[in-house]
Amino acid sequence: MEFVIATLYRLIDLYSWALIIYILMSWFPNARETAIGRFLSRICEPYLEPFRKIVPAIGMIDISPIVAFIVLNLAKTGILELYRWFV
Repeated sequence: MEFVIATLYRLIDLYSWALIIYILMSWFPNARETAIGRFLSRICEPYLEPFRKIVPAIGMIDISPIVAFIVLNLAKTGILELYRWFV
């Protein structure tokens, strides 16, 4: 059980870093057209898209990734609380 919880926790951390890199790539021209950019787009866009539908952009600023990070952190907290509850 502990292995599963630790693995999920690490996967969420890894995915958070992938999101950060993907978001930072938007600051650099043509960065998302590279192989790494296309890979990150395939794994990050399906997660970010629902948040973009719910949270409107403020001018040119897209704040939906902030909400996405909050949800990921809530998931990490929930995983830890479930572990504590069962153990």
